Amino acid sequence: MNKKVGYAIALAAALVAPFVVYPVFLMKVLCFALFACAFNLLIGFTGLLSFGHAAFFGGAGYVAGHALKVWGWPLELGLIAGVAVAAVIGLIMGGLAIRRQGIYFTMITLALAQMLFFVFLQAPFTGGEDGLQGVPRGKLLGMIDLASDMTLYYVVLAICIGGFALIMRTVHSPFGQVLKAVKENEPRAISLGYDTDKYKLLAFVLSGALAGLAGATKTVVLGFETLTDVHWSMSGLVVLMTLVGGLGTLSGPIVGAIVIIALENKLGELGNLIAMLTGIEWFRTLGESVTIVTGFIFIVCVLAFRRGIVGELVEFAKKKHKPAPAAAPAPVMKAVEG
Repeated sequence: MNKKVGYAIALAAALVAPFVVYPVFLMKVLCFALFACAFNLLIGFTGLLSFGHAAFFGGAGYVAGHALKVWGWPLELGLIAGVAVAAVIGLIMGGLAIRRQGIYFTMITLALAQMLFFVFLQAPFTGGEDGLQGVPRGKLLGMIDLASDMTLYYVVLAICIGGFALIMRTVHSPFGQVLKAVKENEPRAISLGYDTDKYKLLAFVLSGALAGLAGATKTVVLGFETLTDVHWSMSGLVVLMTLVGGLGTLSGPIVGAIVIIALENKLGELGNLIAMLTGIEWFRTLGESVTIVTGFIFIVCVLAFRRGIVGELVEFAKKKHKPAPAAAPAPVMKAVEG
């Protein structure tokens, strides 16, 4: 019941947020929140650390942007094309990577993602270092004009809620329970008769497709796509979001995305405010040192809040509501006959 109330409050806040905060910033946060949730499905519930999710995020963005701008496809088909390409990339990449475990799996995903980075760097349809510019927003269902930021915000909100609902349904399904079993003890899952490689591959493809949906939606929101989204640093950024928010929790990656994206966009304003209050001019350069600040936050989370923000809150709530242990019975004194 508490979770349902929390989700209802979060939904109500999301509905009124664009009247208070700049809608484009909110849409960017939503896209990265979906990206982090998709990544968390793989690492938090399957135990697979991928360092190549930027390939899905940026690859889908390039395909969707090209379909909308050059081919003139409607918004729905452009997003579907981006998701489909991300799923295919996930199928190929996952088919190769799941043959190994641990750090070897991670390095294979990183290597394959960097190969795709150089493909997008050289491919003529991506615009190279200039990126893909001028991607139109189009119309929803051919009727609703998305030129308005407010209108597009609610479309993006619906897309992200749908993606989050799919992740939640997957986690709580029998398929999701098998994924948790694979994470906890893969040899035991194999001994029970499960084809763990098949389950890991399906999880990898689903995670990649949802990451692609986030990337394609972000391209529509901002109207451009650049090499930044397919670079390995983007994969590192989504790892940071997930760890800061709470690995293996459903809402943790959303909180992590909000914290990291807010820092990237508002750190300069915060530095100016601190400089005004303290008189220390160095703080005005804080916006240029966003990587230092996010790195510091990562170190603090690893050392002091290993479960992440949401994970620590959940653990605190469990301890608070944990029933007190029953009092031990008083010792029975036995009479000693002399």
